[in-house]
Amino acid sequence: MILYTVPGSCAFASHIALEMAGADYEVRLAPRAGGRTAESFFEINPKGRVPALVTAEGVLTETPAILYYIAQTHSQAGLAPMENPWLFARLQSFCAYLCATVHVAHAHGHRGYRWADNDASFEDMTNKVSQNMGECFSLIESEMLAGPWVLGDKFSIADIYLLAIARWLEADKVDTSQLVNVLDHRARMLQLAEVQSVLAQEQKILTQKA
Repeated sequence: MILYTVPGSCAFASHIALEMAGADYEVRLAPRAGGRTAESFFEINPKGRVPALVTAEGVLTETPAILYYIAQTHSQAGLAPMENPWLFARLQSFCAYLCATVHVAHAHGHRGYRWADNDASFEDMTNKVSQNMGECFSLIESEMLAGPWVLGDKFSIADIYLLAIARWLEADKVDTSQLVNVLDHRARMLQLAEVQSVLAQEQKILTQKA
């Protein structure tokens, strides 16, 4: 498999999942031009976004779908509770929230052109990011992170996805003083050998790009 990524993006989650699953994969930097996605990448993913995972069956896009695919095709890694419909549904609910709500709240800070054309609108959206992201993570802190992992005692791809999004908190100027559980979760995730390996791979990609 081939994973197209941009270091620092949500594709970090798919990269970690592949590493934890022991998958046979390679990672490539999605081509960019002038700060935006290069036209050549649209041949791989017409949406023009990462992650994009090239498989023997075709190209998969969208982080939740890629995470579910990796968990199902590498079930021996135990990255999703497939045997428990309730826990698996909770996992899907959490990932859907990160994808459809939290990531969108973050994107308003630097992807305003997706929703508006007026420069003043961009400023308004940027100014709202810290509040919106703060509210999202307050909900995760109080209601959605069972501890020690998202699903309680069961580690899963939900934890991988949460790490990818939680890396953006400081850049989004979120007050993290009350996010005790979220920060503890992030710190523990960052200590995992597979996560450290992916971080090293991202750094190598950035070095090669430079």
